[in-house]
Amino acid sequence: MKRTKEELFESLPVPRAVAALSVPTVLSSLVMVLYNTADTYFVGLLNEPVQTAAVTLAAPVLLAFNAVNNLFGIGSSSMMSRALGSRDPETVRRSSAFGFYGALFGSLLFSLLCFVLNPQLLHLIGSDAQTAPPTKDYLFWTVTLGAAPSILNVVLAYMIRAEGASLHASIGTMSGCFLNIILDPVFILPWGLDMGAAGAGLATFLSNCFAVLYFLVYIAVKRGKTVVCLSPKAFGFQKKIVRGVFSVGVPASIQNLLNVVGSTILNNLAMPYGAAALAAMGICTKINTIPMYIAQGISQGIMPLISYNYASGDHKRMKSTLRFSAVISEIILMLSTLVMFFFSAALTRAFIDDAETIAYGSQMLKGFCLAQPFLAFDFLVVALFQSTGFGKESLVFAILRKIAFEIPLMFLLNHLFAIDGLPFAQTGAEILMAIIAAVTLRKFFKNLKSNASVPYRPAEQAKTETQEQEQP
Repeated sequence: MKRTKEELFESLPVPRAVAALSVPTVLSSLVMVLYNTADTYFVGLLNEPVQTAAVTLAAPVLLAFNAVNNLFGIGSSSMMSRALGSRDPETVRRSSAFGFYGALFGSLLFSLLCFVLNPQLLHLIGSDAQTAPPTKDYLFWTVTLGAAPSILNVVLAYMIRAEGASLHASIGTMSGCFLNIILDPVFILPWGLDMGAAGAGLATFLSNCFAVLYFLVYIAVKRGKTVVCLSPKAFGFQKKIVRGVFSVGVPASIQNLLNVVGSTILNNLAMPYGAAALAAMGICTKINTIPMYIAQGISQGIMPLISYNYASGDHKRMKSTLRFSAVISEIILMLSTLVMFFFSAALTRAFIDDAETIAYGSQMLKGFCLAQPFLAFDFLVVALFQSTGFGKESLVFAILRKIAFEIPLMFLLNHLFAIDGLPFAQTGAEILMAIIAAVTLRKFFKNLKSNASVPYRPAEQAKTETQEQEQP
């Protein structure tokens, strides 16, 4: 039986509501891992560390896409879900239109800047005379031409998920991912077009275009039934909409930029140890993202549920959602740690048949995986802040993780233990962040209990304010 949005957000038992929203998101995240890993895997089959290193070096630039994704995707979807909980459909419409066109303009600007500043960009991400040509070719397809479809793919999925249509959001994302996996070997390997890293970039570009097309068709077919609005007439710079989207989106965007800085520093610290070490770092990072994406998928999946119940005042249901999600995430992350630690060499060997790279990767993966059990609390607290409009608090978490803990630990451990110490920087940072997250969660709900009022304005008040702002 088809359930309504209200039933999903208000009355469905928490485990079932979490499953309805998170399972499709987690599946989408897993397919996204395969999609992200496919480039590294099929390029690795060439057994040319330089080609694999090119994909690794480009990773921070692709990660920078999330700055735009988070700004307009997380920002607009959070605003939409809170407005749904407050029965304010006009704000939902305007928030979605602002998110879509903001993402479109932002992605085009991103492409232009990367094209104009390409030489400086290649130097910044750590490429040298050997790795620069394949890295440039890969970036041409994924960034110069591919930024817009890649960013719109993610932003549209966020907005469709905000209204509870998590399954359709995941189908759109997964369709592009599966296409990428199918095209990768055809474009990369010698028996196909033999394009190497450039072929991986072309496959990524085409798959993202396909995913965006799916979402646009979905919205057109569901017109009148979906709250997602892409009409140019609904786009504008209304103060309430801009403030609501940016209050969450800007901190989330800055948070991602800090992740880019951390990834760039990690690559630059690994570069002096050679192409094999850099390739191993890229492979281990991709393997490490599998459980991370699962935990992140759970936290992102429950965001609409948290936003809605926070805005509607059902804080008990919101707390139950977080508690149940934390238990599930922790079980998954503990199991993944055991697998990655004891099978580190075999997992690395699955990506490349190069003895030196496998040796590096086996040791690195053991360091990376120890951070996994501590990620759940961190992800859920950030999701809580982003869902409830506390963007500044989520930014504080990002600054603590990267600036205060992880980046200083990278330099310290690299100085003390060379490349063997680098993977343990994340573990040290996440242990500290888990402690801070636990304390923050307790304080948040204590303050929420003492202040029963809901910070989000009801629909009637929002409508009145809108009319007042539009008056001359």
